[in-house]
Amino acid sequence: MTTTIATPAEFVGLLRDATGLDLGAAELDLDYDRLPGWDSLHLLKLVSALERATGRRVPVGRVLETRSLAELHSLAVAG
Repeated sequence: MTTTIATPAEFVGLLRDATGLDLGAAELDLDYDRLPGWDSLHLLKLVSALERATGRRVPVGRVLETRSLAELHSLAVAG
């Protein structure tokens, strides 16, 4: 089953569910290293959740090039 993550609000909902972190739209543009409580395991959980939600793969090489959640969201939406 796929769900939509087209809007930042939908993406934030998925982000919170996948990571358990209380992050919001205000943090989407921060570099990963500035996110409170963020680590690489959260990125893996989020990418897995994005793949389940969209029903398609998120290219890991491109994920590693992103510097923020906003960039990751754009990548996931663009496919």
